[in-house]
Amino acid sequence: MTGPDATAPPAGGPAALPVYLTAAALARTADEGARVALVMLAAQRAGSPALGGALVAALMVPHVAAAPVAGALADTVRRRRLFHGGGVALYGVALAALAALVGRTGDLAVLALAAAAGCVAPLLTGGLTSLLGELLPKDRLTRAFSADAVSYNLAGICGPAAAAALGTAAGAALALTVLGAGATAGGLLLFALRLRPRPGSRTRRSRPRPTDLLSGAAVLVRDRPLRSVTWASGLGQLGVGALPVVSVLLARRYDAPWATGGLMTAFASGALAGSLGYACRPVGEERPERVVLWALLGTALPLAVVPWSGDVLVATALFAVAGSCTGPLFSALLASRERYAPAAVRTQVFTLGAGLKSTFAAAGAAVAGALSGLGTAPLLLGAAACQVAAAAVGRVLLTDRRTRGARPARSPVGNAPSAPAGGAAVTLNRRETEHPSVSGCPAEPTTSRESHARPT
Repeated sequence: MTGPDATAPPAGGPAALPVYLTAAALARTADEGARVALVMLAAQRAGSPALGGALVAALMVPHVAAAPVAGALADTVRRRRLFHGGGVALYGVALAALAALVGRTGDLAVLALAAAAGCVAPLLTGGLTSLLGELLPKDRLTRAFSADAVSYNLAGICGPAAAAALGTAAGAALALTVLGAGATAGGLLLFALRLRPRPGSRTRRSRPRPTDLLSGAAVLVRDRPLRSVTWASGLGQLGVGALPVVSVLLARRYDAPWATGGLMTAFASGALAGSLGYACRPVGEERPERVVLWALLGTALPLAVVPWSGDVLVATALFAVAGSCTGPLFSALLASRERYAPAAVRTQVFTLGAGLKSTFAAAGAAVAGALSGLGTAPLLLGAAACQVAAAAVGRVLLTDRRTRGARPARSPVGNAPSAPAGGAAVTLNRRETEHPSVSGCPAEPTTSRESHARPT
């Protein structure tokens, strides 16, 4: 076979990963910190914590609701650098506008602005991650996804902390403005990535068709590895979402007010350490879907032991150990999405997967709040049981052969479009031939007109 293959020089160039990680960290830190800054701003300027809660809801709900549309647009648009960079920059501008308008303009107007910003937010999470497969060669992707997971962990730790510290010292309006400026800077950095425009007939459509909005969801149902990791990680988030509520109850039980935030900080720090460790030594990178399932079981064990810890420091250490297992879990989850998602719907798979995880985590927090009267032990055992059940469900979905899970072949060039129906050259899906047991069915020939032509 002539022409480029998976080891060809990437479109992103030698500095692609540092630029990408800097942009992603800035954007995601702004997204995490905005939730704290908006509540503080509504309380400080409008004297209405209820407005703050409504603003956070308006910002967060589109993270899930807009994910299919944002993903479909990203998979269809020709110039992705302008689309992703412009979207992230606009998100930052919207945060800065909210800093100026909250408490000074009608509530409906600022709620509408927050909702509009939330519609762009899927591009900050799964949308950005989906670009890595087009920026780097295949042999660097596992470590790149681990580094990307670190950016999520750092954002989860630094974003709320920076918003709270700056909001207390200088005012929430300044804090939100600084976060918005960071997101805008991240968006401008994305313009430096050399993402080649998509060639071919598929880019002649500037807007996705209604059926395109369901393509990513269909893949998540039909493809066995993607189906397994998506629903297993989602069910696991039911338990993880309950942990902030459990932390409050444990702080009361141990009479340690610092543990309210300290336990979750330990969990997030453990996740950060786990992601860094997995980046240095990526175990099981050839079958990342199995790493997801084993990491779920690893998360369950320390959580199940916490009720019998008897000491707040021991509980904190166990939270950190549990978090360290979620680091490899998330890295392997991202790698699974990139490995098995067809190029034509890759961004949809990333944005939908991220939205489902957020939905399950919110549901876990709601259930834990409703059942808080049961005490810490039942809730912790329930959180651990969610991890075990998630691993079991993932295993069943991975081996269930009732759905064939046929997937379109990926082009050897990461940023090439999916193959059209009537091509001349015939190639084999490389990942199917290398790992036929992953899908449980033999590799199928696919057609491609552009598998031998590198876009310019």
